[in-house]
Amino acid sequence: MPGHARTGGRDVIFAWEQCKLSDISEKSYEKNTDNKYSTVLTNSAEYGIVKQRDFFDKDIANSSNISGYYVVRKNYFVYNPRISNQAKFGPINRNKLDESGIMSPLYLVFTVHDIDESFLETLFQTTTWHRFMYQNGDTGARADRFAIKDSTFMSMPIKVPSLEEQHKLALAFQKLDQTITLHEEKKRQLERLKSALLQKMFAYKSGYPAIRFEGFSDEWEERKLSDISDVTKLAGFEFTKYVRYQETGKIIALRGLNVKNGKLVLDDVKYIDDSDFSKLNRSKLYKNDILLTYVGTVGELAIVPEDDKYFLAPNVARIRLQDHVNSIFICQMMNNSIFYNHIILPLIATSSQPALSMENVRKFQLLMPDYQEQQKIGSFFKQIDDTIALHQQKINNINSVKKSLLQKMFI
Repeated sequence: MPGHARTGGRDVIFAWEQCKLSDISEKSYEKNTDNKYSTVLTNSAEYGIVKQRDFFDKDIANSSNISGYYVVRKNYFVYNPRISNQAKFGPINRNKLDESGIMSPLYLVFTVHDIDESFLETLFQTTTWHRFMYQNGDTGARADRFAIKDSTFMSMPIKVPSLEEQHKLALAFQKLDQTITLHEEKKRQLERLKSALLQKMFAYKSGYPAIRFEGFSDEWEERKLSDISDVTKLAGFEFTKYVRYQETGKIIALRGLNVKNGKLVLDDVKYIDDSDFSKLNRSKLYKNDILLTYVGTVGELAIVPEDDKYFLAPNVARIRLQDHVNSIFICQMMNNSIFYNHIILPLIATSSQPALSMENVRKFQLLMPDYQEQQKIGSFFKQIDDTIALHQQKINNINSVKKSLLQKMFI
């Protein structure tokens, strides 16, 4: 079948040939009969084939019952019938670890020949094989598992170009993946650096942080949050009586799900443009207001980035700081695990669900330097956060390019 792709700025015309998966692969029946291998692997839709201990932080398989597991050597392919949002019919991945491991007999393990392994791996990242799965299998008795016979799976039609074109396509996507991995590693390094510095650059007990900027040496002073801010929430009657949710608009009501990891997450928002704003003065948010979730998932924080766009929704508190207090400094301090464990957690009530009263929020004890040192620390951590966000944006952009190319370069 003729196919067409555009690579490196030039058109390449090649013939795609159709074959069955069984023509280029064989099911592996090798079992761990003598318990030679003890490294249990799992096939994750998000991370590929990884060690089970790394994925779950513990061993899931019973070590006394692994003799019936399949051996998965390097470059073996594995089909996992467990379905998820990332894998509608279950993931198919290649073992790229530098060692052999074992997998549950619930998985289908197969080897390949006469095809570029990286090309086939990339092909399985597309949706070209989904129609076959839809037409030849079902979800079975378990809603989380796709049911298809091994023999049927191996009869899956595969369209492939020449080996030369397979190599070129595989190399192009390998370069994209390498670039994504590079940005992911830089992002992880920055996140680890930030976590370490949060422990060292804030004074949680002694009044003197372990690491300070040059020119600052005074002891930090303990202050109650109520001494440096106004803390409030939206009353239930205000919400039910005056707020009207819409799916479109310009004015956003910030709910708990919009406040996470120190920033606003606006993937799922409700608009309130038709609400009675004359009765919602207490709910109006201004630039540099700090938001704090106080019901359910307690302790998530974010800073309001601009005026005239956001209002409070229920289950989110508003902290409006006085002029001599830096919002980024306070948000970074309160968003740290040390602050949560020592200050927030002891004040959480857990009757039906975790919750913080406004009275207890106002009792938060904070060790604080003068305003100039607050600004210096806040600016420093903002630079780190901005760089982390930049790497994440690059990862998102490259993933979008990859997704588009997967749709256009395979048939």
